[in-house]
Amino acid sequence: MTGVIVKALSGFYYVHTAGDEIIACRGRGKLRHERITPLVGDRVEITCQQDGTGRVDAVLPRINEFQRPMAANIQQMIIVASGAIPVTDPYLIDRMIAMAEWKNCVPIVCFNKCDLCRMDELAAVYDQAGFQTLQVSAETGEGMEKLAAVLAGKVSAFTGNSGVGKSSILNALHPGFRLQVGEVSEKLGRGRHTTRHVELFRVCGGLVADTPGFSSLDAEEMEQVPKEELARVFREFLPYEDQCRFAGCAHYKEKGCAVRDAVKQGRIAPSRYHSYVRLYEQALTHKSWENNTKR
Repeated sequence: MTGVIVKALSGFYYVHTAGDEIIACRGRGKLRHERITPLVGDRVEITCQQDGTGRVDAVLPRINEFQRPMAANIQQMIIVASGAIPVTDPYLIDRMIAMAEWKNCVPIVCFNKCDLCRMDELAAVYDQAGFQTLQVSAETGEGMEKLAAVLAGKVSAFTGNSGVGKSSILNALHPGFRLQVGEVSEKLGRGRHTTRHVELFRVCGGLVADTPGFSSLDAEEMEQVPKEELARVFREFLPYEDQCRFAGCAHYKEKGCAVRDAVKQGRIAPSRYHSYVRLYEQALTHKSWENNTKR
């Protein structure tokens, strides 16, 4: 029998089968020996046992896998941000976009709390770069119909810094969830982590993962896109790559760089380029094997 892991908690993998059952499974010993860790979103083969529980026998090939959120086979990443407390640093958005692009996952930028603070200017930056953006309010319901349409028929993951309202959005889309939400500290300008594990929910005709939030410090511990591949995940750089003076230009400090010229001329947003430089400098000191050890 095959199914999809919708929750992993306390050593159990909860598998949703084609028969619309949820079966609590343990992992087979050989998975440990082969150093395979089943993830939420994995398609798996299981064996049902007489007591009603099951055993995960094999993990089927993945489309992709993420360290944060700890999930697999994610088709689109809903990057939730906010212009109200806690204000999201655009760098965090750019880092998650870069990771999604690297993993062949479609990034969608969703600005929550638009009833408190419209994000038209920053949304325009991402629209210009070729990304889909949404402005929603979990409080008033604004934009929820558009978000629901985006989720239909897809496996999506919500991610973003703590307090931006990921669980609140899911509650607004499907009030029956009643997911725990936390208050945002006005003094610290950040939210409390209320989601403790990754779990897939059926929402608006698709599957959606609510994931634990993260802080700026947590972001520095995430996987790194290798420096050799970083430019290609900044899609607005691609039209200028063949125009650089030097082949293999890193768009960092090289002379005759068409990407840097495009930034100066306003064709590429400075905030996006600054995020690229920050990620590139981190990648310079990053060892390629470190990504593998974190999986």
